Parts: sequence; structure tokens; C-alpha cells
Amino acid sequence: MPIDFRNTNTVWASVLAETLQRLGLTTAVICPGSRSAPLTIAFALNNKIETIPILDERSASFFALGIAKKSGLPTALICTSGTAAANFYPAIIEARESRISLLIFTADRPPELRDCHAGQAIDQVKIYGNYPNWQAELAIPSASSIGMLDYLRQTIVYAWERSQFPTPGPVHLNIPFRDPLVPVPDIAVEALETEFNPEDFFAGLEPIFGGESSTPPSPPLLRGGEESTMQQWQKCSKGIIIAGVAQPQFAEKYCSAIAQISKSLNWPVLAEGLSPVRNYAQLNPHLISTYDLILRNRELADKLTPEIAIQIGDLPTSKELRNWLDKTQPKRYIIDPSHHNFDPLHGKTIHLRTSVENLATNLATILTQVPPLIKGGSTLVPPLAKGGLGGDIATATTNISPQIPPLNKGESTLVPPGLGGVITSPSNEYLQLWRNTEIQVRETIDHKISAINKIIEPKVSWLLSQILPPATPIFIANSMPVRDVEFFWKPNNLEIKPFFNRGANGIDGTLSTALGVAHRNQSSIMLTGDLTLLHDTNGFLIKNKFVGHLTIILINNNGGGIFEMLPVAKFDPPFEEFFATPQDINFAQLCGTYGVEHEVIEDWEQFKQKLNWLPNSGIRVLELQTDRRADAKWRQDNLSKFAKDL
Repeated sequence: MPIDFRNTNTVWASVLAETLQRLGLTTAVICPGSRSAPLTIAFALNNKIETIPILDERSASFFALGIAKKSGLPTALICTSGTAAANFYPAIIEARESRISLLIFTADRPPELRDCHAGQAIDQVKIYGNYPNWQAELAIPSASSIGMLDYLRQTIVYAWERSQFPTPGPVHLNIPFRDPLVPVPDIAVEALETEFNPEDFFAGLEPIFGGESSTPPSPPLLRGGEESTMQQWQKCSKGIIIAGVAQPQFAEKYCSAIAQISKSLNWPVLAEGLSPVRNYAQLNPHLISTYDLILRNRELADKLTPEIAIQIGDLPTSKELRNWLDKTQPKRYIIDPSHHNFDPLHGKTIHLRTSVENLATNLATILTQVPPLIKGGSTLVPPLAKGGLGGDIATATTNISPQIPPLNKGESTLVPPGLGGVITSPSNEYLQLWRNTEIQVRETIDHKISAINKIIEPKVSWLLSQILPPATPIFIANSMPVRDVEFFWKPNNLEIKPFFNRGANGIDGTLSTALGVAHRNQSSIMLTGDLTLLHDTNGFLIKNKFVGHLTIILINNNGGGIFEMLPVAKFDPPFEEFFATPQDINFAQLCGTYGVEHEVIEDWEQFKQKLNWLPNSGIRVLELQTDRRADAKWRQDNLSKFAKDL
């Protein structure tokens, strides 16, 4: 796009937009307003950036968040001055906590129009507190010299970088504009065009992206170094890997890395329902999906006490798991490349600031260099490979059969060569206890839920994990849906892609974020409760700009189902009015207002038929009407029983 030399503001704004485009920006979400007119015009005229106008700032910011989650790229977000900027705050908090790149540009009044009741002027400098990765106020636009444009360009380059390095997150630039806000010509500025050489000015600007290339190598943070630590892992027969909530850009590579570590160490993988690991079950023969239910059996929980735990990213949602870790206090290694603290339990933890992919590579390298170790009385022989012993673990673990029969107590079996030639022994009873228990609990859950014919909330997540088209993106709302997914989401090989806002765990902007994930993506799903959807009905205003399809699975229990699971439910009044907060909304009428398709699901066969094939465009709501109290009682009656008799 040519730089717009009609006046100072058009030059300033068009340099900003062009710089971002050359760095790799593909999408800008813009809210209407006068003070931001120079930015709006510049982005709208840049035909290499998709520019999407959205009325409501809170909805717009979560829509941008969803786009950034899906793409892995920074998304620009623009608004006018005043309280418009304040409405971005919840999404900025979520972006910070969930490590998503956002570029926020808030237009502002110039300094002489602040603190004098000029109208639509509030203090916007550092309005988002400590949540941005970086924030600054730009200078008043000036086209008096190329030097000022150099300053603008390099500040934008730095903002782009800081939104991705060292940890992805939001960056905020406050931009004051003086009149004129519209592109009326200014002869003095037009003269600057003769001095401006765009090829020279933008020379050297290339796309800058985060991702795996930005991941640092794992530092030797431990006494004795990384190699010693990994050898300690190899010697440990009671270790676990915890695959927490995650929405990686390259899910198969991520899941393969976790599987490789699991196979190398012979440790089980406790995989959160909001992790892609459960949707790539064929990669990992040691996958444990029912850990929350298993740990409700206190005798079993004691037997399963680990010595070492490798935690990948955030902890799972499960309170049972967190309480168990807090009680047993294993030595815990947290694997994530960001600078965040991922230990709310304040346990015996060491953060390894690396990606799980790098860890898998390093582990494979180190374990091939060490001599055979004695583990519980059985020798760990080097990995088998073509031509005999001594092959590379990374090679040896790529074609492992997922069907490894469980061992009986006391048995010692030679695992097939694909598993690295590890001889299992009685010391592997720990792993087999996990695996055998998983099989039994999974069978109990499947038998129990498959026999339920009435519409009940827990069956929704269980069924979705089996019937969605392959690789379907699904946005899972907070409160009860994320917990039902953790309890009941069945391991599968459908490569389903889970998305969520688990940074701050709020219900703000859920619909808008889901639409952002689904925008220009394959047909997508959103699983939500009624209050969460009602909290963001302005998201439906995006409908006319939305490209793609979103099916909203609405569990309507007329209130906050999660509160029924908490002790406060016993205190009514004020429970029903102030906690459950039923709204008594007719969703068919609500959807009709926005021109959104709506259908009530009467039985499970109808539900399956509607999801076996997804439309290519539009938004539709499939409403399942449930009994909030009855479903809560079902959970309370059954969750502790699935592993009770093991």
C-alpha cells in the first residue's frame, strides 16, 4: 500500500499499518469512533490486511483473541478514546494469562485536551496496568521529518516483537491524534512525499514470528546439569507426566513429543480433557484420562503416589489432582518456554524454560549416551534399532503400537523393540496399576453413560468426543463444560482441536472468542452453558462479518450449574437468586432477533445426526434443555463411585 501523504495523521497511520503488514499482520479488528479515524482509514485501505469492523468493544476484543488463538499470530485491535478502551480490559487480561499475542491501539486526545473536560477523554496511559507485555504512548504524529517516521516504524517493530517474545501476550500503544482526523489535504505534508523512498524506508523489514523457533534450549538449571536430571528420571519407576490445558499450534508434534517422553521413561501420561493429547490417543499407549475419578479412591490414590512428576504447561482443571499433588509433594518439573510461574501449589518444583518438543529431543539424545541403568532389578538395555542395539530413541519410538496388553502383577515382559527395548519388571507395577485402573474405570464410565437415554449434561461431552468430524475445532466454555470435559471426554483418534479461555477462567466474551477461532477456519463447535452465552450475546453482532460456520451446543439448565456442585448450594435463600441466577430466556426468540438458526434437541440420535456433518457457513444453536439440580445430583452420586471398588 502506498503511504498516504494527504496530511500528518494519514502519513502516521499508514506507516503504522504498512509496517505491521510487512511484519506479518493479517487481521485487524476495529471498533467505530471518531478519534481513531486515521487508524481506521489506514487499515481499511491496506488490502493485504483483513479489516473487520465490530460494534461492541468487549466483543471485538475477544473476537480478536479468538483469531490470535487459532492463527498463532498477533491480531491488531483498534478503538477510539474514552471508555471504549476500558471495554478491552477483560480480553487483555485473558491474553496475558493465556499467552496470546494481541496488539492494542487506543486512539486518544492530545495532551492539551486532557484533564479539562474536553469530552471522551480519560486517562488511557497504562490503563491496563501490568497486563501488557509492553506499553507506551506514541509521540504526537509528526510528518516534519523522515526521522520521526523512522521512530514510528521502529517502535512498531518493537511492539510486534514484544507481543511474541520472550512470551506471547498483549502489547498496548496509546496514540494521541490532533485534528484533522479525516484525510483533508495538507500541502506542506504532501511535499514530504518527494523525499520519501518506500523501498529504502522499509528495507530490511521481514515477517517476525514466534513459535518453535523462539523457544530457547532447556538451560541446565539443576544441580548436576540437565543430563544428570534426565538420568534421575530414567532411574525412577514411580514417575508421572501431567499434560495440562494446552492449545498448541502444531498439535500432533506436541502430542508426539509427550508420547516420546512417556515411552522413553515408561511413565503414564495424565492428560487433561482440554489437551489435544486425548484426541491423539493412538500416539500414547500410557494415556490416563480418568485420573480425577481414580484419585477419588483414597486407597488407590495412596498406592499411586509418585516420586517425580513432569508437568507440561498449566496444571489440569481437576481439584482432585491438585489436592493429591499438594498432599504427596512429588518432585515436580514444569516444562514451558514462557517466564510465567505455573505452580499454584508452591510445591517442590523446578521450572525448565523449554518446550516439550525440545525436551523430548534432549531426552532422546541424553538417554542414548548413557550406559545401561539398573531399574528395580532389571537392566534397561539400549534401544533396539535396525541392525541390533544402540539405535536412536527418537527413531525407535516413532512407530510404537498403541496396543500393549496390560501386565499381570509380578509379570516381566519384553516390550516390543519399538518401545526402546526396555525390559519391564515388577518395578513397572506402578505404570501397570495406572493402566489397568484406567481400563476398568473407562469401561465403567462408558457402560454407565451409554445406557442413559434422557438428556443429561455429562453425556454431552462424552458423546462429542466420539461423533465430531475429524480435526473439528471446539471451543469449550468455562464453569461446568470444562469440568464435564475433564471428567468424561473419551480418548479418541479424531484429532479434535480444543480451544478455551483458561487464562483467567472467566465467562467474558466466550461467544466472541469462539467466533474468532471459527473465522476463516473449518466448521467449528462451541460447547457452552446458558449463562455464559447470555453474558456475550453481543457476539451475535459479528454474524454479518463472520466467515465460516459455528455450531453452538447450548446446555440450558436455566442457571449456573457449577454452583450446584459447591457448598453454597445448601444455603437457599440466597442461593437460587444470587448464585444460580436463573434468567428464564427463550433462546429461540433470542436467536431469531439476530437471524441465527435455532433448534431444540429432543434425543441423542437427533444430536448425533446434527453433528455427524457440519454446515459450511452461518451460526446455529442446538439447545439441550437439562435439569440443573438432577444433573448435579447425578455427578455427586457417581463421580466418587467409578473407581470405588477397584
